[in-house]
Amino acid sequence: VQLQASGGGLVQAGGSLRLSCAASGRSFSSYTMGWFRQAPEKGREFVAAIKWSGGSTYYADSVKGRFTISRDNRKNTVYLQMNSLKPEDTAVYYCAASRSAIDSTIVAAKTYAYWGQGTLVTVSS
Repeated sequence: VQLQASGGGLVQAGGSLRLSCAASGRSFSSYTMGWFRQAPEKGREFVAAIKWSGGSTYYADSVKGRFTISRDNRKNTVYLQMNSLKPEDTAVYYCAASRSAIDSTIVAAKTYAYWGQGTLVTVSS
């Protein structure tokens, strides 16, 4: 699976952005898809994930209620709608794919074997 993230940019605090991650490969619909982010001088952190069917979603507490993850298996694409953005959301955002569907592993970066190149989101105050 190859992943291509897009949609990042500069936005003011309180604004919105929608990230997209396009995947190649015919088995996209069988993968758990996740979004992670890495701020300057910080480690990579879990943001959100969605299982293959789209029926189960998971969020970091820091984004719950503001971000929404979704997927369109017909288009081999996963989305991250980000609303009410804060300066602390500034980071490079990565999409990732995993064959695991075990709830306890979904938030761990090591679970994901495939990663996109990242897209920069900058939120100004």
